[in-house]
Parts: sequence; C-alpha cells; structure tokens
Amino acid sequence: MEAYLGALRRVALFHGMEDRELLSMLDCLGARLRQYSKGDVIFHAGDPATHLGAVLTGQVQVSRTKADGQRVVMGEIRPGGLFAESFACARAESLPVTVTAAADAAVLLIDCGRISAPCSAACTFHTRLISNLLQVLAEKNLSLAGKLGHLSGRTIRERLLSYLEEQAARTGRATVTVPFDRQALADYLCVDRSALSRTIGALQREGVLTVRRDRFTLNF
Repeated sequence: MEAYLGALRRVALFHGMEDRELLSMLDCLGARLRQYSKGDVIFHAGDPATHLGAVLTGQVQVSRTKADGQRVVMGEIRPGGLFAESFACARAESLPVTVTAAADAAVLLIDCGRISAPCSAACTFHTRLISNLLQVLAEKNLSLAGKLGHLSGRTIRERLLSYLEEQAARTGRATVTVPFDRQALADYLCVDRSALSRTIGALQREGVLTVRRDRFTLNF
C-alpha cells in the first residue's frame, strides 16, 4: 500500500491524515487494493451495497441501465474520487448502478460497515474519517442537484450550455475540460450522441463555442 501513498493523500476520505496514520487506518478498515483493466466491471447492478471504492489511478464510470435498455452515465470518477459510497452508507439492499473501469485502474475497496461501526482498536482517527465521509456525501448531493438542473433543459443546446456554464463557474475559467468522451457526455445529458454532435457543431458555427476534443471554450 505504501506505493500508493501519494494517490491516497488525494482521496477526500483521508484528508488531514499523516502517512503513518493513514496506513494504520487502512489496516483498521481492512481496505483491499484491487487492479482493474479497462472495461472490467468493478460492481454490477444488483450486487450487495456493502463497499465503497476510492480511485487511486485510472478512471471509473458509474452508469445505470433504464427499463428500455438505454444506458445513462451517472458520472466519471478520477483519482481521488469515491464511488458507491451513498448506497453503501444507506445500506441499500443492492446497487442500482454498474461501476466499470473506464481505463486501467487501481481501486481501494472499503467495507462501509467498518467505517460506521465503533473501532475496536479505539482508533483516534475514526472520527475524522466519518467527518470526511459526511462532507463527501454532501458534495455529491450538490453535484446531483446540479445535474438535475441541467436535465431540466428542454433542448440539447440548453442542457449542454447549462453543464458547461456550471463547470466554467466552478473553475473561474471560460475553457472547460470535460471528463467524458462524446458518448459518455451524451449519456450524462440523456441525449442522443449524433444529435449532441450536431448541436456542438451548430454552436461552433455560431461562435458560441470553440471545441478542441475534450476542451470547450465559452465565447460569451
């Protein structure tokens, strides 16, 4: 685990902990390090919702399949991010989402029950861990509220610009790097990929956007 200390420091769940404290905490939690190749499924929809994951390297994608078979991307998780924590903390009977490695990834899996249960070793850092987890959950709720705001747009143009404007406001920059490929962005916005590409092309012709691969510049 020592080889991943740099990556572990980026995980919000462990903010405020020294390396020695962090390694002790991981041992206390019984955390497991797992390696996945691109395309591997980390969690299947229907799996027991017992563990949360922390991305150390690579990238994972969280998606849901609707009753009509349409796949909807809920989010892309990069190094330092957590996934499935809301379901695990809520003790959901099963996961409603599938988590897949979007690139070769190293992932830390933690039994959420080991976080919420009293620590038999009287670990002095357990309270900090719980506080960090509460903050992560609150931030995820705000992110979900933002996505619902984007999806309230009646047209693809409205949804796309709503998303890009939020990202620009968050970073304070007119140029936004989107953490999705074009298909994943279409899935995230719940729109057709071809229709999304046409909309992006129209916005470029109008001078509203300048697009270079995954970098979008708002020209207004």
